[in-house]
Amino acid sequence: MSVWVAILLGIIQGIFMFFPVSSTSHLALMQHFLISRGIELPDPDSAEMILFDLIVHVGTLISIAYVFRRSLKIYLSNTISGFLELLSKEHTARGALYRKLTFLGLFSVFITGIIGFPMKSVFESVFAQPLFMSGTLIITGVILWWTDYLTPRKFGLKEIGIWIAFVIGAAQALALLPGLSRSGMTIAFALFAGLNRRWAAEYSFFIAFPTILGATLLQAVEVFGYGGTISIGLPAMATGFMVSAIIGILALKLVIHLLYRAQFRVFSYYVWVLAIVVAVSSFTGIL
Repeated sequence: MSVWVAILLGIIQGIFMFFPVSSTSHLALMQHFLISRGIELPDPDSAEMILFDLIVHVGTLISIAYVFRRSLKIYLSNTISGFLELLSKEHTARGALYRKLTFLGLFSVFITGIIGFPMKSVFESVFAQPLFMSGTLIITGVILWWTDYLTPRKFGLKEIGIWIAFVIGAAQALALLPGLSRSGMTIAFALFAGLNRRWAAEYSFFIAFPTILGATLLQAVEVFGYGGTISIGLPAMATGFMVSAIIGILALKLVIHLLYRAQFRVFSYYVWVLAIVVAVSSFTGIL
């Protein structure tokens, strides 16, 4: 993979990781397009290409850490204090709340794993089927449109319980399918479950850390631990990582602005048009 291709894919990841229109589908579709134009790339459904996709996903975790740095600092300090309380006789309501949130976040990731891991080979095969992505993009658009017309959600941090954590974890597992946006699915289903827009966004993006890091580790083990070969060089990997992190900061700020103002339907129009383009391109042999 050349550096310019890594830059292009990093830009796509940085934008579409946070735009709720599925970064994996955009990465896969661009990879299909580049291959069809004679650019040498591993197949989009190959282990090494999926590893590259995950590495640029890790880059966008830097974007989350930067944009939510104040909330992340509050969460980490209160969580550490909350667990230190277990060693003493003093227990506070704040400490108990943040201990609960930590366990619920890990539970969401666990649900993602037990649903998603057995279906891993099925999800990966979809990367090679642009027509299937057209259908999942349509579903993403419908879900995003729906979120704008929900009545105001009233649940905050204290109301997050095991059921909400389960719903968000299951939504994240379904988003492993290309065309279903991880951020779109988790935020939307958090809203459906009653969380207000602020905490739907923050919970969604915070559980991205263990989810994406865990998936990247598993994919790296598959590539390197079982005799897999990798033709994508370190410069391309590092470039994609850095570009996705920088572009992701700008994209995330815009998404938060639109989410808080119930304007996600602007993304619905985009994914519906993209679904039509993908379907036509698939039937005509362009993809």
